[in-house]
Amino acid sequence: MKVISQIKLPVEKEMELFEKKFFESMSSKVALLNRITHYIVNRKGKQMRPMFVFLVAKMVSDGSVNERTYRGASVIELIHTATLVHDDVVDDSNRRRGFFSINALWKNKIAVLVGDYLLSKGLLLSIDNNDFDLLKIISVAVKEMSEGELLQIEKARRLDITETVYYDIIRQKTATLIAACCSLGAASVRPESNEIAKMRRFGELIGMAFQIKDDLFDYGTEKIGKPTGIDIKEQKMTLPLIYTLNKVSDEEKKWLINSVKNHNKDKKRVKEVIEFVKNNGGLDYAVKRMKEFQKEAMLILEDYPDSPYRESLELMVNYVIERKK
Repeated sequence: MKVISQIKLPVEKEMELFEKKFFESMSSKVALLNRITHYIVNRKGKQMRPMFVFLVAKMVSDGSVNERTYRGASVIELIHTATLVHDDVVDDSNRRRGFFSINALWKNKIAVLVGDYLLSKGLLLSIDNNDFDLLKIISVAVKEMSEGELLQIEKARRLDITETVYYDIIRQKTATLIAACCSLGAASVRPESNEIAKMRRFGELIGMAFQIKDDLFDYGTEKIGKPTGIDIKEQKMTLPLIYTLNKVSDEEKKWLINSVKNHNKDKKRVKEVIEFVKNNGGLDYAVKRMKEFQKEAMLILEDYPDSPYRESLELMVNYVIERKK
């Protein structure tokens, strides 16, 4: 059985019902919108985010979920989908998960409007049901994701990112959404409890580990859907590169910065950068930090009694750092 199917097992019924509710939450009187949202629903990915919501909710409440849990999962997926649609416009990307992106099929203007529509649908789903606590969790996540992206753009221009700033960027850009899923799950069944902050931290740690694993793919040989060295070509400052920049001589640092800034389209030079980072311990260091985040996340789970939900979350934590793509 594939790992994802195994993780999903204890919340399979909930996920089936969630899909129906999620599709309903997108409906509109505009035929064009319904055609596009239908296209989105039929090209769904692994659906890790709603899985986090249901697994956490069941783990902290001895196996029960309620309507708020379903709404929380729908809101997070609506808002996440909105950010993906907008991202494809910003990146001028024509593909998403192997399919054509919305902007490739229906043009940028429509894609931006669809993203706005999904965002407002998510907000209204919370407001109409007085889920203001859930809405706050999601709004914080959207704010942080935008800030993280902008911070990365600002820093990439000068290539002067410290390790601390790098963690700020990935916490906001990637980890905050997973943190929101986990805290939403807890808040839906245990409002105003300590579990909310605890599960937020748990999700944040998984998100940090997840992003570092993504950074490592840039230096790998495995076929993962994005070519090796793409982060270097896009001048993205990843942890292996930051570590290497901070430990080599001034002359080597100059060569490295010059390579990333001015020779990032030169395949031979990019290969040399990858080898240089590997030889200077950049990858080993990133693996070490990733495993530290993973270990801290696992420690949080130890506070909960054994259950199929806790087991699935443990599997999820391991999957994040062991995945091949």
